[in-house]
Parts: sequence; structure tokens; C-alpha cells
Amino acid sequence: MRKTINAIAAIAMRDLIKLLRDRPRLFISLIFPLLFVGILGTSLNSNLSADVGYSFLIFVFTGVIGQNLFQSTAAGIISLVEDRQNDFSQAMFIAPVSRLAIILGKILGESMVAVVQLLGIGIMGIVFQIPFNAGQLLGFLPAIILVCLVGGSFGLLVMSNLSSQKQVNQIFPLLIFPQFFLAGVFSPIKNLPIFLLILSRISPMTYAVDLIRSIYYWGKPEYGKVVLHNPSINLLVLGIMFLMMFTTGTYMFVKNERNR
Repeated sequence: MRKTINAIAAIAMRDLIKLLRDRPRLFISLIFPLLFVGILGTSLNSNLSADVGYSFLIFVFTGVIGQNLFQSTAAGIISLVEDRQNDFSQAMFIAPVSRLAIILGKILGESMVAVVQLLGIGIMGIVFQIPFNAGQLLGFLPAIILVCLVGGSFGLLVMSNLSSQKQVNQIFPLLIFPQFFLAGVFSPIKNLPIFLLILSRISPMTYAVDLIRSIYYWGKPEYGKVVLHNPSINLLVLGIMFLMMFTTGTYMFVKNERNR
């Protein structure tokens, strides 16, 4: 048991250290919130808030939190493909630890990376004076963990079927970027055409974003205008998605590694 925990921690710390040593990547991860929240959020807030009855800046801010956590953890699992090409994963898989421990270590490491990158969004929140209270911050903690786990399992499921960096660059953006709009990161999605409604409700990022928003807006008059589901529904759906994607993704990844 102790050996397994040490293995998970070592694999997780490897990903965090890689981020901290990669200064350009760290800089870009802190700049993107400025583009999303500072520019897009402020622009929408100036033009639409009076019509919809709530602050679009806060709407985009909470959406970007959920989107960043989900996308960053999912995209971070891209290193599994890089490791496979460099035969690093083969070295890990012949180590005397379980495959489950290796996968958990990767997801935990990329979750820590996502939390570090969340600092950029937090800075934007302070700069634009977005109000927070202690209850909201405490509520965010379990939500952040769950959203990262779901994002990591989504990335694992996708990456387990990709064999090269070229495939990753072609396929992954097609799966992740449409979710920005289907999940309502930048615009409300309560009223959609039926085909977009279906796509939106099967998008994992939708429930990640809605969970973060439901915690922030809980008890506020705007709650009914911006939140899709009760937090308990979001928690249930995300929990089921995590179990399904993590189990399937782990099985497929380990199977493909054995067949190499």
C-alpha cells in the first residue's frame, strides 16, 4: 500500500515539476484568463448585462473556472501519448506498481497543474473585483477536485485510442473546443435548438461549468437565470461520467500498451 501511494505521488509530482520548469507554458496559462475574462467577459458585460439582468463578467468568470479545470486536466493527459512515443510509459508499466496507480498518478499530477493554472483566473477575479465569500471558496474545493478528475478521465479515454502526437493535434481540438460553447462558458445555453440541446447535455464540460456556477450563484437572485441543474444533479452526473470514462479509459490504455 505504501509503495503504491509513493508511486502515485512520484508520478504526480513529475507533471507538476514539468509545469514549473516550463516557464513559457506557465506564462501562457496565466495569460489566457486575461483574454477570456478580461477582454471577452468585459466586452459582453458592457453590451449584454443590462438586457439579461445579471453580470456577464461574473458569468464568464465562473464559466472559465470550470472550463479551465476540465480542459487543462484533459489536455495534460496528452503526455501519455508523448510518453508512449518516448517509451517512458513502457518503463513505468514494467515497474512493480499497478496500472491503476500509474493512471491515478497521471490524473492527480495534471489536476495539480490545473489548480496552479487557476491562479491566473483568481488574479483576474481580484483585479475586476468579483465578489467572493468564504462559503463559496469552501464549496469550490470539492467541486475543483471532481471537475479535474472528470477532465482527466475524459482525456484518458480519448488518448487511449490515439497512437501519435499528430492524431492528438488533429482530433483532440475537435472534441474539446466545441464544448466551450456547448457548455455555456461564454453564453447562456438554457434555450437551444434541439440538436444543440442534445449535444450540450451529453457534453461533460457542461456539468463541470454548471457545478461551479451553481456553487457561486447559490442563494443569489440570478441563480435561476444562469444555472441549469441543482448541484446534486451535477455531482451525480459528473460522478457517473468519471466512473465510466476512467474505467473504460484505463482498460483501453492498458490493453493497447500490452499489445505494443
